[in-house]
Amino acid sequence: MTSDPNPLARKLGYAGVIPFLGGTLFIWLLVDRADPEMVSFVSQALAAYAALVISFLGGMLWGLAMPGSNYQEEPGASQRPALWAGISYSLAAWVGVLMPPHAGLVLLGVLLIVCYVSDRQRYHELQMSGWLTMRFRLTIVASLCCFLSAAQI
Repeated sequence: MTSDPNPLARKLGYAGVIPFLGGTLFIWLLVDRADPEMVSFVSQALAAYAALVISFLGGMLWGLAMPGSNYQEEPGASQRPALWAGISYSLAAWVGVLMPPHAGLVLLGVLLIVCYVSDRQRYHELQMSGWLTMRFRLTIVASLCCFLSAAQI
Protein backbone atom coordinates (compact mmCIF):
# COMPACT_ATOMS: atom_id res chain seq x y z
CA MET A 1 0.00 0.00 0.00
CA THR A 2 1.31 3.44 -0.91
CA SER A 3 -0.06 6.85 -0.10
CA ASP A 4 -0.25 9.62 -2.71
CA PRO A 5 -0.35 13.30 -1.83
CA ASN A 6 -3.85 14.73 -1.64
CA PRO A 7 -4.78 17.75 -3.82
CA LEU A 8 -4.16 20.27 -1.02
CA ALA A 9 -0.73 18.81 -0.27
CA ARG A 10 0.13 19.01 -3.98
CA LYS A 11 -0.94 22.65 -4.22
CA LEU A 12 0.94 23.63 -1.07
CA GLY A 13 4.00 21.63 -2.08
CA TYR A 14 4.22 23.27 -5.48
CA ALA A 15 3.49 26.70 -3.97
CA GLY A 16 6.52 26.09 -1.75
CA VAL A 17 8.85 26.63 -4.71
CA ILE A 18 7.58 30.17 -5.29
CA PRO A 19 10.14 31.73 -2.87
CA PHE A 20 12.92 29.75 -4.58
CA LEU A 21 11.84 30.94 -8.02
CA GLY A 22 11.21 34.52 -6.91
CA GLY A 23 14.51 34.85 -5.07
CA THR A 24 16.48 33.37 -7.93
CA LEU A 25 14.74 35.57 -10.49
CA PHE A 26 15.42 38.65 -8.37
CA ILE A 27 19.10 37.76 -8.01
CA TRP A 28 19.58 37.02 -11.71
CA LEU A 29 17.73 40.08 -12.98
CA LEU A 30 18.92 42.64 -10.47
CA VAL A 31 22.32 41.56 -9.17
CA ASP A 32 24.14 44.35 -11.04
CA ARG A 33 21.25 46.81 -11.05
CA ALA A 34 19.99 46.78 -7.47
CA ASP A 35 21.58 47.94 -4.25
CA PRO A 36 24.14 45.30 -3.18
CA GLU A 37 22.58 45.24 0.30
CA MET A 38 19.24 44.25 -1.24
CA VAL A 39 20.87 41.45 -3.22
CA SER A 40 22.64 40.29 -0.06
CA PHE A 41 19.34 40.34 1.83
CA VAL A 42 17.57 38.29 -0.85
CA SER A 43 20.50 35.83 -0.99
CA GLN A 44 20.39 35.35 2.77
CA ALA A 45 16.58 35.05 2.69
CA LEU A 46 16.81 32.38 0.00
CA ALA A 47 19.41 30.47 2.03
CA ALA A 48 17.24 30.72 5.15
CA TYR A 49 14.19 29.47 3.25
CA ALA A 50 16.16 26.53 1.82
CA ALA A 51 17.31 25.64 5.34
CA LEU A 52 13.72 25.82 6.61
CA VAL A 53 12.58 23.48 3.84
CA ILE A 54 15.37 21.04 4.67
CA SER A 55 14.42 21.15 8.36
CA PHE A 56 10.79 20.58 7.37
CA LEU A 57 11.87 17.47 5.44
CA GLY A 58 13.64 16.24 8.56
CA GLY A 59 10.50 16.87 10.59
CA MET A 60 8.50 14.91 8.03
CA LEU A 61 10.72 11.90 8.71
CA TRP A 62 10.05 12.19 12.42
CA GLY A 63 6.33 12.49 11.78
CA LEU A 64 6.32 9.44 9.52
CA ALA A 65 8.42 7.34 11.91
CA MET A 66 6.58 8.15 15.12
CA PRO A 67 3.05 6.74 14.56
CA GLY A 68 4.26 3.16 14.83
CA SER A 69 6.14 3.73 18.06
CA ASN A 70 5.50 3.71 21.75
CA TYR A 71 6.75 7.19 22.65
CA GLN A 72 8.13 6.11 26.01
CA GLU A 73 10.31 3.27 24.73
CA GLU A 74 13.41 3.18 22.60
CA PRO A 75 12.59 3.51 18.90
CA GLY A 76 12.64 0.35 16.82
CA ALA A 77 15.39 -0.49 14.36
CA SER A 78 13.28 0.74 11.45
CA GLN A 79 12.67 4.11 13.12
CA ARG A 80 16.20 4.97 14.23
CA PRO A 81 17.57 5.84 10.76
CA ALA A 82 14.63 8.17 10.07
CA LEU A 83 15.08 9.93 13.41
CA TRP A 84 18.83 10.34 12.94
CA ALA A 85 18.39 11.55 9.35
CA GLY A 86 15.74 14.05 10.42
CA ILE A 87 17.98 15.77 12.94
CA SER A 88 21.00 15.55 10.62
CA TYR A 89 19.10 17.44 7.91
CA SER A 90 18.44 20.34 10.27
CA LEU A 91 21.98 20.51 11.59
CA ALA A 92 23.52 20.43 8.11
CA ALA A 93 21.10 23.13 6.90
CA TRP A 94 22.05 25.30 9.85
CA VAL A 95 25.67 25.16 8.69
CA GLY A 96 24.52 26.28 5.23
CA VAL A 97 22.79 29.33 6.70
CA LEU A 98 25.90 30.31 8.66
CA MET A 99 28.06 30.27 5.52
CA PRO A 100 28.31 33.20 3.10
CA PRO A 101 25.35 32.87 0.69
CA HIS A 102 27.46 32.09 -2.39
CA ALA A 103 28.80 28.97 -0.63
CA GLY A 104 25.84 28.24 1.65
CA LEU A 105 23.39 28.08 -1.27
CA VAL A 106 25.57 25.45 -2.94
CA LEU A 107 25.62 23.38 0.24
CA LEU A 108 21.86 23.80 0.67
CA GLY A 109 21.21 22.79 -2.95
CA VAL A 110 23.29 19.66 -2.42
CA LEU A 111 21.46 18.95 0.86
CA LEU A 112 18.10 19.15 -0.90
CA ILE A 113 19.30 16.47 -3.31
CA VAL A 114 20.79 14.37 -0.50
CA CYS A 115 17.48 14.57 1.39
CA TYR A 116 15.58 13.30 -1.64
CA VAL A 117 18.03 10.45 -2.32
CA SER A 118 18.02 9.49 1.36
CA ASP A 119 14.25 9.72 1.65
CA ARG A 120 13.61 7.51 -1.39
CA GLN A 121 14.42 4.41 0.65
CA ARG A 122 12.67 5.63 3.78
CA TYR A 123 9.50 6.62 1.93
CA HIS A 124 9.28 3.11 0.44
CA GLU A 125 9.72 1.60 3.91
CA LEU A 126 7.04 3.91 5.32
CA GLN A 127 4.59 3.21 2.45
CA MET A 128 4.83 6.82 1.24
CA SER A 129 6.44 6.19 -2.16
CA GLY A 130 3.50 7.89 -3.89
CA TRP A 131 4.99 11.20 -2.76
CA LEU A 132 8.32 10.64 -4.50
CA THR A 133 7.31 12.04 -7.90
CA MET A 134 6.29 15.35 -6.37
CA ARG A 135 9.34 15.33 -4.10
CA PHE A 136 11.61 14.76 -7.12
CA ARG A 137 10.12 17.69 -9.03
CA LEU A 138 10.28 20.01 -6.04
CA THR A 139 13.85 18.95 -5.31
CA ILE A 140 14.97 19.66 -8.88
CA VAL A 141 13.46 23.15 -8.90
CA ALA A 142 14.62 24.10 -5.40
CA SER A 143 18.17 22.80 -5.79
CA LEU A 144 18.57 24.40 -9.25
CA CYS A 145 17.43 27.71 -7.80
CA CYS A 146 20.05 27.43 -5.05
CA PHE A 147 22.79 26.59 -7.57
CA LEU A 148 21.77 29.30 -10.06
CA SER A 149 21.56 31.93 -7.32
CA ALA A 150 24.97 30.97 -5.93
CA ALA A 151 26.46 31.20 -9.43
CA GLN A 152 25.15 34.75 -9.88
CA ILE A 153 26.23 36.18 -6.52
